[in-house]
Amino acid sequence: MIFPATIRKTLAQLRSLCWSQRRWSAVILALVVFLPFAAISCRTPKRAIVKLPDVPGAKYVGSKECEQCHEEIYKTFQTADHSILLMGGANLVNAGCEACHGPSSIHAESGGETKPPYHFTAGRPVANTMGATVTHPDTRAVETVCFTCHANVRGEFGLPHRHPVMEGKMSCIECHPPHKGSAHLNGSTALKAQDETCLKCHPTQRGPFVFEHEAMHEGCTSCHGAHGTVNPKLLTARDSNLCLKCHFQRVQGGQLLIGGSDHTLRVQQGACWTAGCHEAVHGSRVNSSLRY
Repeated sequence: MIFPATIRKTLAQLRSLCWSQRRWSAVILALVVFLPFAAISCRTPKRAIVKLPDVPGAKYVGSKECEQCHEEIYKTFQTADHSILLMGGANLVNAGCEACHGPSSIHAESGGETKPPYHFTAGRPVANTMGATVTHPDTRAVETVCFTCHANVRGEFGLPHRHPVMEGKMSCIECHPPHKGSAHLNGSTALKAQDETCLKCHPTQRGPFVFEHEAMHEGCTSCHGAHGTVNPKLLTARDSNLCLKCHFQRVQGGQLLIGGSDHTLRVQQGACWTAGCHEAVHGSRVNSSLRY
């Protein structure tokens, strides 16, 4: 004889078993559906397909070919941003080295006797075909190659205020090392280290300061353009607008209040620093308001 209590217990066990199976099936289904998406979303493809310029008589042979003679450079180049560049087409070729040096089939076949199309070798200028004078190399040869892919940067160097790259006084590779690590010197996520690139040439802005401008923690490029801008000193915004991006302002009773102080007339006298108020824009040793 089956008692009601036993029936209730059996039904409870069946419900629990069915629920466990449904729940387990749901978990398996979720894993099957979402794991592939998770794998794709968490992975950054290490490649970038580019269309590189053609050079008559030369072919792209791939960066692996460069390792035979340039072993040390090839090893460190694997960490460089430009190492991921691939030639497009049916047969993908890793052309990281040749993206800057040009197609190097003739260079490789000659055992290095013939220089690659863009070799940037310093030294004595090459004589011309007449032999009477020398042909002076283009002082902007490196930049010319960089601008092949970075046309937007070429435009920035055409702005009124810029670093003297176009004048041949600076080179792209002074700030963007081509053969190792990030293309931004001291770059990647190390924001403070990025400023070291700027401070090599601008040591007076290094400090230390007793009262440091908080913007220094955001990096030089929070106020200055890296290549060129329309404003003096490569500022990203003109006049007081640059400061007002960070410093809270409000209008009350016809007054422009900044930091609780009336700036209605002050902002009409010029920029925050040119008006003679906050002259120590990077930091001060005597005044917390960066006045001196």
